[in-house]
Amino acid sequence: MVELLIVTGLVIWSAIFVFKKVFPKSAYTVFMKLSQFCRRKGWVRLADWLQPAMVMGCGGGCGCSTDDAPAKKTEVQAVKWK
Repeated sequence: MVELLIVTGLVIWSAIFVFKKVFPKSAYTVFMKLSQFCRRKGWVRLADWLQPAMVMGCGGGCGCSTDDAPAKKTEVQAVKWK
């Protein structure tokens, strides 16, 4: 029984993750409407958790949000053999 709950949870989490990556604009809309519904019902903590982050920068619907940190470039150093 426990295995069934764990597998079910992983499948649901994976489906939500893929939905957010493949359809970022639709996912933003769905999670915003869910957040607004929860806020109207008085479930503020759940509404804050469901509310999507605002998209900054490109705005092209690529799914990058404000919590994505820019990639830091590391300087490539030559190996010196002795």
